[in-house]
Amino acid sequence: MNEVKKPGIEIQLDEQVAQGNYCNLAIIAHSSSEFIIDFATMLPGLPKARVKSRVVLTPEHAKRLLMSLQENITRYESAIGKITIPSKQIIDPFGSKGQA
Repeated sequence: MNEVKKPGIEIQLDEQVAQGNYCNLAIIAHSSSEFIIDFATMLPGLPKARVKSRVVLTPEHAKRLLMSLQENITRYESAIGKITIPSKQIIDPFGSKGQA
C-alpha cells in the first residue's frame, strides 16, 4: 500500500485502486442532498456503457471538485496547451458510419 503525503493529510492508496479505471463517459445526477457521478466506459460497437466507478458527494464537495478541476485544467493548459473539444460530438454506440 502506497501513502501519498499532502499537507496535514495522509492518504493511503492500495495497488488495485492506484491502477485506476479507464473511463470515457461520466453521468451526473443529483438530489437535494447529494451528487452522484457514474464513471463508465463506452466501447465502439456495443450498445451499453459499463459503469466502472460511482462517486457520491455532498453538494459542497461537488462544488469543491468543480473548482479543483477548473484550477487543474487551467494549470494543464498553461503548461501543455489548450484542450480542444469538437463543437459537435456524436456518440454512436453501434459504430455505424451512416446517418439515421
